Amino acid sequence: MKSLIKILVIAVVLVTVSCKKDTAPNYQFMPNMYESAGYETYGEAAFKDGVEAQLPAQGSIPRGFVPFDIENSTEGYELAKATLVSPLDSTQVDYEKGGPLYNIYCAICHGVKGNGQGNLVKREKILGIPTYDDAGRAINAGSIYHTIYYGKNAMGSYANQLNEEERWQVVSYVLKLKADLEK
Repeated sequence: MKSLIKILVIAVVLVTVSCKKDTAPNYQFMPNMYESAGYETYGEAAFKDGVEAQLPAQGSIPRGFVPFDIENSTEGYELAKATLVSPLDSTQVDYEKGGPLYNIYCAICHGVKGNGQGNLVKREKILGIPTYDDAGRAINAGSIYHTIYYGKNAMGSYANQLNEEERWQVVSYVLKLKADLEK
């Protein structure tokens, strides 16, 4: 009896092992879920009318983008200077974050100390960079933010390089440099 059980167990193991084929695919009951139809990018199947690319919906805002409602004009600059204040309180201001960003984007022209003596000015590639303690300019947080966002005169915009929080960190760092120069 024991030998008969052993023979049956060996036969069952052999049958199950011999039926397994790694070269043959398994049965697929819903093949559309495993193998989707591949569409060519901007091809006939995706866009019947031959459109090359789709425009975003009217009035949509990209993810992570915060619109700036003050316009790029002299009036907008004066409005920002008069009304715009930093949303960062004293605990959120981080000079360890703003300092390196300032050194990357601003110090090449404005100088490490904010005195208008950056490397490009020293090499006479750009002239007329103001110092931050210039009494005639009387910069504040709103005017600095507007200038970073839109640029001014020969300075271009840094809105694409710095997000909103980083811009405010740089504004705080510039105000710190201004206070250091005025001492």
